[in-house]
Amino acid sequence: MAVTVTQEQIAEFARDGAVLIKGLFADHVDTLRKGVERNMAEPGPYAAENLLPGEGGRFFDDYCNWTRIPEFEQVIRHSDAARVAGELMRSDAVQIFHDHVLVKEPGTSKPTPWHQDGPYYFVEGEQTVSFWSPLDPVTDATLRLVAGSHKWPKPVLPTRWLKEDAFFPDEGAYIPVPDPDAEGMTVLEWTMEPGDAVAFDYRTLHGARGNTSNRRRRAFSVRFLGDDARYVERPGRTSPPFPGHEMVPGQRLREDWFPVVWHR
Repeated sequence: MAVTVTQEQIAEFARDGAVLIKGLFADHVDTLRKGVERNMAEPGPYAAENLLPGEGGRFFDDYCNWTRIPEFEQVIRHSDAARVAGELMRSDAVQIFHDHVLVKEPGTSKPTPWHQDGPYYFVEGEQTVSFWSPLDPVTDATLRLVAGSHKWPKPVLPTRWLKEDAFFPDEGAYIPVPDPDAEGMTVLEWTMEPGDAVAFDYRTLHGARGNTSNRRRRAFSVRFLGDDARYVERPGRTSPPFPGHEMVPGQRLREDWFPVVWHR
């Protein structure tokens, strides 16, 4: 069944930088699970293990695999996700940016560090959206997002997840990574069923709790771009890097690499 986006959800996304979309990938959970298993068995060049020696469990992530994993491409092109992204962003067209898989095995107590996605990316704009969808029931290892952080005047300093050191040299252009709980910020998080999705702006500060449950927490994320998204240069190597793209600042992302997957 088609997923309906309400005006209240569009307004919530604009106000808070995040909104829950129930059942967005509900018809595609089995397909995405197969894709995740394929991805873990055949990791791409950006695959990473995000635990230091002695830290329990396993925290695997990988991205930019949709062109080689047919299950991911099928869901990106044939689910309601691109249309819902366009409605939330109030955009006439939607481009695919990239996919991302994040798996926390049982007993992985390490949280995903607080971060904004935007400062890692070579794209800027107010029309961006990421979907984060668990493929297992989530009650503990939840995604956490700071309401309104997409409107902060300066971006949060990007860091490397494993060592949490600075990602770019110009630290003065960013604010330090905050501690939202200690600082009394409004943190949004939801218990979720497989196929539910949180939609959030690239600039929204977010992290995730560790997985101390006895079941896996597989999550599929896909990132889309709207009409005003443009290529921007960063002071260092971006993540994902997309080497050899040959784009210039102010250019829309090249459609042969980042195809339009929905028009209004």
